[in-house]
Amino acid sequence: MSRRICTLVLLLIARVSFGADIWVAPSGNDSNPGTRDSPLATVAAALRKARELRRLADPSTQNGVHIILKGGEYFLSEPLFLRPEDSGTPESPTIIEAASGEEPTLSGGMPVTGWHRIARQVPGLPVAAAGKILETDISLPFRELWVNGKKAVRAREVEEDDSMNRILAVDRSAHAIYIPATHTLPEHPGHMEMIIHQMWAIAILRVKTINRVGDRYKLTFHEPESQLEFEHPWPAPVLDSAHKLNGSSAYYLTNALEFLDHPGEWYEDVQKGKLYYWPRPGEDLTTAQVRAPALTNLAIVQGTIDRPVSYVQWQGIRFSYSTWLRPSEQGHVPLQAGLFLLDAYKLKIPGTPDKKGLENQAWIGRPSAAVEVSYANHVSFLHCSFTHLASTGLDYIRGTYQDTITRCRFQDIGGTGLQLGVYSDPGFETHLPYAPTDGREVCHDEWITDNLVTDCTNEDWGCVGISAGYVHDVHIEHNEVSEVAYSGICVGWGWTKTVSCMRNNRIVGNYVHHYAKHMFDVGGIYTLSAQPGDLIFANRIDSIYHPPYAHDPHHWFYFYFDEGSSYITIKDNWCPEEKFMRNSNGPGNTWENNGPAVADSIKRSAGITNP
Repeated sequence: MSRRICTLVLLLIARVSFGADIWVAPSGNDSNPGTRDSPLATVAAALRKARELRRLADPSTQNGVHIILKGGEYFLSEPLFLRPEDSGTPESPTIIEAASGEEPTLSGGMPVTGWHRIARQVPGLPVAAAGKILETDISLPFRELWVNGKKAVRAREVEEDDSMNRILAVDRSAHAIYIPATHTLPEHPGHMEMIIHQMWAIAILRVKTINRVGDRYKLTFHEPESQLEFEHPWPAPVLDSAHKLNGSSAYYLTNALEFLDHPGEWYEDVQKGKLYYWPRPGEDLTTAQVRAPALTNLAIVQGTIDRPVSYVQWQGIRFSYSTWLRPSEQGHVPLQAGLFLLDAYKLKIPGTPDKKGLENQAWIGRPSAAVEVSYANHVSFLHCSFTHLASTGLDYIRGTYQDTITRCRFQDIGGTGLQLGVYSDPGFETHLPYAPTDGREVCHDEWITDNLVTDCTNEDWGCVGISAGYVHDVHIEHNEVSEVAYSGICVGWGWTKTVSCMRNNRIVGNYVHHYAKHMFDVGGIYTLSAQPGDLIFANRIDSIYHPPYAHDPHHWFYFYFDEGSSYITIKDNWCPEEKFMRNSNGPGNTWENNGPAVADSIKRSAGITNP
């Protein structure tokens, strides 16, 4: 709590001390001087101006540099890049802030205009869509589309998730999956994709061939995801021929013109450069604000281990309309929490130096984020919004410390809302404990407080609300996480009891509810591996979803200590019943007074305290 108060005092002192002010407005011009009455047009130009003022030791920077954004949408042609030269000092921070009472948006979106109703017959378009589809020309690949701030639906085979079909069989040697022929599929798949529910993660597979075999279809897939899907053991498609679980894995097909059969759906014909959309009732595309995301990253804060970016503060800024195209280019087969596989296979002879019983190995990659921070300190986000984003919202990747993310909103995000810490680098087998020789690589002393995380994970169902990998002395306190497809807050990585760099993390006073919308094997708060000194205290977990297609309808938990979780204290946490998982835990865990008997005062105080 004292850390948050100190941060706010610092911000107030900086603002009233009359540092250099650089004004920016969507209607400005980068040849202007950057005053309130004659503002610049772009944040990039303002950053350059601030950088030059600092380089020349201009006296105006003595009490800080304020880049003040008037309200409106700032269309970015490339990500904002903050370097060590953009750093401030404790007495003179660099502050990028909204003008008082205004809402500026840093946008990676491209306006989509020029709509007209289709007058011709389009091969493949369903009969139900005749006369209802609008089209426009477009040359931008994307996977998401927003109309008046509401995400439209990429044309898909079934409209409701509860109506998804189940796979029939998996032929690992032929790299094929069989599905029921409940309706006619096109002979040529084009850019069709198959999304499979795989226990705690999904797989996005680009369909290569479709062959009718009696009352079923045989699907094969493009590389590299095909080999990954059929070689990796965890998580795999569920086949429940013995009826011991809840049926085989559910799936749906998407991204084909033949599936464009309901209002709110869209399809992009990449080859022809055409975008088709069936408007929802009341939508007028001649006046609607339609956005297709064009940038993967909106802002990158990146220093080096010896020259970090320091003392940069973002206040009241909205980050919107980022894209993530990797699934369209290489498929997406995650291991867990959205971290995707680069290589993975089952070991014929189990065992590694760290874990004698390990029966598989895997190497992973990390999804891109709208805002990425690396090798930085005292980089803070206050009252910011991260919304309408394709993948991760905000990601503190490595080498960061003493940062504050507070009173921010993470909403309508395809992947994880907020993520921090190293997981496993591409060249580091993911089950090995991470303990770098240079401790500066590890994210530590971070404060994540009083944030709202909701409607995240809506593209990759295996992602989570707040995720921390190999970190230490991180405070995740008094956040509210809801409407997520998998777990709420996850801390740890590695599946090992071996002590690594993780320690002394505090997960305190959070409120997680309405989680597990799609995936099971789930926890409201979830841990992995040894974390000496961690404290999970005074949290509230309730209101879990029960998706009918979950592989095991009983395998859900309020608190989930997964493989190797060790030396963690969990006490005085409220949940409606004592439904906990302790899977292959290590020594030193302390469980004390968790469940419905916890004091009502703890239940009431969990969640955001300073909205």
